[in-house]
Formats: sequence, structure tokens, C-alpha cells
Amino acid sequence: MLEDILKAGEITVVTRNNANCYYLYRGQAMGFEYDLAKAFADYLGVKLKVRIAEKWEGMIPALMKDTGSFIAASMTIMPEREKWISFSNGYMPIQQYIITHRTNRSIRCTDDLSGKIVHVRAGTSYEERLKLLKKKGIDLEIKLYNDLPTEELIRQVAEGKIEITIADSNIALLNQKYYHNAVLACPINEQEFLGWAVNRNAQNLLSRINCFFKLIKENGKFNEIYNKYYVNIDDFDFVDLRAYHRRLKSRLPKYKKIIMKAADYHGLDWRLIAAQMYQESHFNPRARSRSGARGLMQLTRSTARSLGVKNILDPKQNINAGVQHLKNLYTYFKNAKDSNRLFIALAAYNVGQGHIFDARDIARKMNLDPDKWSSLSTTLPLLTHQKYYKKARYGYCRGTEPIEYINKIMMYYDILKRQGIEYKDEANSSLCNYLIFLTRTSNKWIG
Repeated sequence: MLEDILKAGEITVVTRNNANCYYLYRGQAMGFEYDLAKAFADYLGVKLKVRIAEKWEGMIPALMKDTGSFIAASMTIMPEREKWISFSNGYMPIQQYIITHRTNRSIRCTDDLSGKIVHVRAGTSYEERLKLLKKKGIDLEIKLYNDLPTEELIRQVAEGKIEITIADSNIALLNQKYYHNAVLACPINEQEFLGWAVNRNAQNLLSRINCFFKLIKENGKFNEIYNKYYVNIDDFDFVDLRAYHRRLKSRLPKYKKIIMKAADYHGLDWRLIAAQMYQESHFNPRARSRSGARGLMQLTRSTARSLGVKNILDPKQNINAGVQHLKNLYTYFKNAKDSNRLFIALAAYNVGQGHIFDARDIARKMNLDPDKWSSLSTTLPLLTHQKYYKKARYGYCRGTEPIEYINKIMMYYDILKRQGIEYKDEANSSLCNYLIFLTRTSNKWIG
């Protein structure tokens, strides 16, 4: 099979339409599994084609029928599945957790499931684990759903529609950002691993997959992709997120049109600007920092003056100037590519260009690429140490602050992006018009 793939110049991944695997946002393919699969295709030097399995149960048959080359869909390595397919080495540890509402204090261990109804998708490792618990004497009832995504069941728990579901730790933690009332009560099994799957006859391909994972874990590519989706998922402020969700409804609508117009003019995503604005001011037009920055975008007097702002507390002027300032910084750091450029611009907005220049100087001395955010996130914190800042042109800097600043903005941004997710099967070129996670009008899901 590997020889055929290399000869054809393309490889087909079988995956699922959901936030963990594959989706389109503003026309761009995204998803943890998709990014890994794309990196693998690049490693082989071939084009990646995506085939969406309309049902979870359809993925393994796709391999058996040779309509896909490999499965990349956050699939748990299980002996039962190895009867039909071959798994790669595990690339990510996970553990199954009981998911309950934040106010539910009755579930502290698996024995507490006795007498309870647990809601899970049929045909999953969750179902198998619950059946084992029943065999051990825990008198629970399993309510099965045909191809309903785990994310939807987590949402139903958060909204109090059902009491209990089960989810892998990575999925559960990722979705806490969106459904903050759903919490991980306790694990129900030992640690397991996710793996990619291939046809049992495709051992050469499997060998290349294992080599690929070994390589990207050594060179940092795996961590780069992991951090894009999962950074800080297990370390968030519940109170802050609850307030954020509330203010998206109560405060953001007042400024949304201004944000959208300014962002569109400068070629930026309005959701990013809204996320940055929340980090700056919590959508409070009269906010004032300890350093004297003012308004929704926390402009300093000097920045506001340089951008022609007459009234720093006027929302329209403040927003337009803030977006202009960010775009100026983005334009300045033109040698940085992709997200590196955006993160460096945001960091400069937060602590000033001078400290970014100093961090870039240190990066060069350490043989790090000054146009990569991974380099600057290493060197910026060094500017809190006298050894480094006494030699820096712009002196001392609270260097960990821009790192936290960007992490929070990207979390807020990710939550807003959930309103604009699209789904597409690139292999079949069919657009599935579902807006998930915030949709309330339909119970039919594909991912």
C-alpha cells in the first residue's frame, strides 16, 4: 500500500467531523488530527485527501475496503479493534472520565454510578468500559445513542438535560472551555493511548507512521500541534470563563458592529479582536490599567495620540485605534510567518516593541529563530532576570506576562470561533452545513 501511495502522490485519511479531528473554519481546514495527518502527508511528500466517515462505525470498514489509507480520529487502541486493524504506537495518553454537572456532588467514584443512567454513544470504548463495570456488580443503566458525538453529550450534561456521560480526558478538558458547567468527576479506567489505524496488510505504511511520530516528538512538531489545540486546557479559571460567556451576551453586542468593521478594514478576524478586547478590558469602555492605559483596547495616551484619537474613552475611536495599532505591529514583523507573526504582534501590543526587540536579540545569541514565537516565549521570561535585562536596550520586562496574555486571548478566540465552524468532506467535495456546539435547533449530528 505504501508504494501505491507514493506512486499516486496522495494519501487518504479517514476521520470524523468534530472539533478534535477535522473541521473548516473560514474555509481553512483545522483540527488536531487533521494537522497531524497533514504533517504526515508532508513527511511522505504526498497530497492529503480527507474522507469523512458519516458514522463512527464506518471508519474501520473504510480501511477494510481500501477506501482510506489510515484512520486518524482520536481512536483508542483496544484489543477488540486489533482483530480487524493494526494500530500505530500510542501517540497520546488518555483516560476515560465520568462527566457530571458542576453542582453534582454525588459522584466521587465508579461505585457511585450504581442506580444511575449513563449516556454514551453506541459502539465506543465508553460502552465497553461501562459493560465491564456492570459485570463487576455496579448496577448502572447504559443509555446508548447512535452516532451522537461526545461533545453533544457533554453539552447536555452542562445544561442539565442529562446527569452523566463518559468522555476521554482530552475531549473532556477541551470542551470545558465551552461547557464550563461540565466537570471531570473521576476516572473509570487506567491510562490508555490513542493510535492511528491501518489495514492489517499495510505494515510498511504502519512502520512509516511510527517513524513519523518518533520524529515529530523529537523535533518538537508534535508539541507545536498539540499546543495549538490543547495548551492550558487543564488549567483555566472557571469564574473567569463563566463571566466571559455571560459578557459575550450582555456586553459584546454593543461593540460588535464596530469591531467587525474595523477588523474587516484591516484584514483581521473580528473574533480575534473581540478576544483581545476582552483580555484587555472585559468589554468595559471605561477600563483603566495600573499603567494608565484606557478604554476597550487599553490604549496608552501616547499610542492614542499617535493614531489621532481625540477621545480615548469613545468606543469607536478606541476600537479603531487599537485595531490599527495591532495591524501596524503585524505589518512590522513581516518576516515572521503564519501564527508566529500574529503572536509576536500581540506580544508587542502587550509589552511594547522594545521588549520584543530585546527578546529577539537574546534569541539570536542563543541560536534561536527570532521570527518564531516558540523562541520568544523562551527568551521573554529571561528579561525578568538581571543577568539579561541589564544588557538589554529596553531593560526589565515582566516577560511571562505576554505569554499568558496570548494564551488567554487564544482561548477566548477559540470559544468565539465555535460559532463559525464548517464541515466538509474533501474527498467527496460536499459541504455539510452544520454549525455545531452552539446550535440549539437540531439533534442531528455528523461529528
